[in-house]
Amino acid sequence: MNYVECVPNFSEGKDRAKVESIIDSMKKYPVDVIDVEMNADHNRSVVTVVGDGDSMVNAMFESIKRASELIDLDSHKGEHPRFGATDVVPFVPILGTTMEYCIELSRRLAERVGNELGIPVFLYANAASTPSRKELPDIRSEKFQYEQLKEAITTNEKYFPDFGPKRLGKAGATIIGAREFLIAFNVDLRTDDLKSTKEMAKRTRERSGGLRNVRALGFNLAETKETQVSMNLVNHTETPVPEVFEYVKREAESRGIPVSRTELVGMVPLKALEEIYRFYLMNRDFSENQILEKKLLEIFSNDSIKHYIEELASDKPAPGGGSASGLVGSMGAALVAMVAGLTIGKKGYEEVSERMKTIQKEAKETTWQLYNQSENDTRAYDNLSKSLSMPKGTPEEKEERTRMIQARLKDATRVPYRTGELAASMLDYLPVLIEKGNKNAVSDVYCAALFISSSVYGSMQNVKINLGLIKDISFVEEFKAKMAGLSEETKKKTEEILKNMWN
Repeated sequence: MNYVECVPNFSEGKDRAKVESIIDSMKKYPVDVIDVEMNADHNRSVVTVVGDGDSMVNAMFESIKRASELIDLDSHKGEHPRFGATDVVPFVPILGTTMEYCIELSRRLAERVGNELGIPVFLYANAASTPSRKELPDIRSEKFQYEQLKEAITTNEKYFPDFGPKRLGKAGATIIGAREFLIAFNVDLRTDDLKSTKEMAKRTRERSGGLRNVRALGFNLAETKETQVSMNLVNHTETPVPEVFEYVKREAESRGIPVSRTELVGMVPLKALEEIYRFYLMNRDFSENQILEKKLLEIFSNDSIKHYIEELASDKPAPGGGSASGLVGSMGAALVAMVAGLTIGKKGYEEVSERMKTIQKEAKETTWQLYNQSENDTRAYDNLSKSLSMPKGTPEEKEERTRMIQARLKDATRVPYRTGELAASMLDYLPVLIEKGNKNAVSDVYCAALFISSSVYGSMQNVKINLGLIKDISFVEEFKAKMAGLSEETKKKTEEILKNMWN
């Protein structure tokens, strides 16, 4: 697997519902969102996502699309410079992935965004099409943002996009590229003197003769009535965090301004923390390999399914049968994708290769949808448990508790029904695979049939038990009919598929 990190920056830092909707759009694919930083003053969110390259391209495309639907740059106001609803999307190589691979991913995403969404895209950093776009401040800066780009993109060749139209909509433009790991590091100052803070930022950044590998801007922090030197450290090994902090601190102290706090935005590599430890505790022999959690994470990352099984086998009520049904269905869909993949391009199967590519694509998408349903089922149960713990000391509290319990029961019914629907959608592919797929993998098709039918039946059991507790008669009757129909359809199809299993 070619593992990469993406750190998309969205021009929304106040409305959590919008940010969560953008993040949810990514989760159609097997990527992990490992950090979300929202800043109301900057009106900007920085999201850290990791996954394999192909999945990341799809996930980033979906998030850019969703952001374009939710964010209007004509009404957006914030301290941080921005070009678009999705402002910047860098691909970062991790765990042995090459920079060349990240460059290829960024250009592939840029082309899709420009062609399919009609959003202008500028390539930057290692993916830049011209040296003048290598550095982000050369493209977008405090003095040249969305408002200035509106006219320049139509008339100034310097600002013609690499992909997409030479005009801006309300979603603006997006900057996409590939770069090494960057640390976003901020120093807050106990002053409202923005002029002095901007001077400090200027003296700190490399472009003005300051520290190497440091980009810095000065911002006002309305919420705290302070100011901030906001920095990007583009090579923390050459210019470590402690050196940058001490430099800004000296600049501030020379003006009689105390440091209020510091902030690391997003994720930071262990090596950067190692340098901080070494510097301030003067322990030159310290190594990140001495960190207990690092060793444990190495173990867990290689054995994550074991952790799930242990959770399933515990005396906790969740994850339970509904969650397990999602995971079993996911494995069934994954087998469908596998058999289709084993057929594509093989001698003697040339005529069905295109059909198999379609099946493989659909099965892979359903695999990860069912995988997410496993998590959704556990979440639905947890939400129901919270409503059961609501206070019931007064008539009003009892009424609200009952209302919430009924609402959560409906949610806990819809989730497993959707799991069953997704799993059942795979059944129609199985006869095709048995008849025309790779004959050496026919046993895997039968395994898929057993997993998928088990997923449907298990999910419907969870629907059934919840319906017995719901007071809304029309809702109950609707889902009883849907449950019976899906179960009967699954039974007929599965029996037909399995009738020759032992021949």
